[in-house]
Amino acid sequence: MQYAPLGNSDLNVSRICLGTMTFGEQNTEDEAHDQLDCAISKGVNFIDTAEMYPVPCREETQGLTEQYIGTWLKKFGRREELILASKVAGPGMMEYLRNGPQLTPEHIEAALEASLKRLQTDYIDLYQVHWPARNTNFFGKLGYESDPEESAVPIEETYACLSRAVEQGKVRYIGVSNETPWGVMRYQALASEHAWPGVISVQNPYSLLNRTYEIGLAEISHRENIGLLAYSPLGFGVLSGKYLDGNAPADARLTRYTYFDRYTSEVAVQATRAYVELAREQGHTPSQMALAFVNSRPFLAANIIGATSLQQLEEDIDSIDLTLSDETLGKIEQLHSQHPNPCP
Repeated sequence: MQYAPLGNSDLNVSRICLGTMTFGEQNTEDEAHDQLDCAISKGVNFIDTAEMYPVPCREETQGLTEQYIGTWLKKFGRREELILASKVAGPGMMEYLRNGPQLTPEHIEAALEASLKRLQTDYIDLYQVHWPARNTNFFGKLGYESDPEESAVPIEETYACLSRAVEQGKVRYIGVSNETPWGVMRYQALASEHAWPGVISVQNPYSLLNRTYEIGLAEISHRENIGLLAYSPLGFGVLSGKYLDGNAPADARLTRYTYFDRYTSEVAVQATRAYVELAREQGHTPSQMALAFVNSRPFLAANIIGATSLQQLEEDIDSIDLTLSDETLGKIEQLHSQHPNPCP
């Protein structure tokens, strides 16, 4: 395993991070514990979760992911060896959660206390804003449109509350997720203005099928030392090739949940097929080539992988041992030119 500091922090995180949003939906509590044991045995020390997990979001299952991690943490015992990340939900979804989550101090404080209780810990290493309160581009939305009647909670109000959580020792560091270049730099400006703890990470999608992070945010990662925590590095699993030629594996995510249609468009399928064929030509499994590409990016802090089986989890973690050749990387760039960002 490879390790490096996360942004301007003393958190030394594994290059591979265990994503957990299947815990409580596609994975039972015992299976979740097995995955955590497996990941730790392979050197992973970084675990990412969120108050809204598992996905898809349902009132009946909300919070189960953190709960399963908490019961495992109690057995594991060595909390100080792990770096645990969670997230507070933004507005616009889950009316059953606090009558609709908001990024106000009242909501953030309630969310944090609930997460700490479920996780059975008294602090979270990295606490992230899951998505912005304002109207902007995230979750695949392209083409920014202003809203003259927007009444979103200001970033300053949210950030002040997160900073207090750091002062109280309930949170060690702050991160953002599904953010834009403007949003990240607004956090940076407020941190400088108020002497608040700076944002150390951005958790955004990044894969062979979606390299939009490179447009603006990669430069911020470099110049501000704010690392990318890449989610969906396999494009919701499609880069494994398992959905090609009309295949619909039982219990696979896109088989069960058909509303992620950006991964199944004609251009997405064409690009996926090209990357899968390239991986096989180069003697790699499609999943490992796709993950190794993400692992190789200079702006990456950690690659968040998720799995439903131990076999899949082990293959994904072992991508850390694969270094892609210059020839392979060159051919990936050629394919990217032909199929630029088909799944933003």
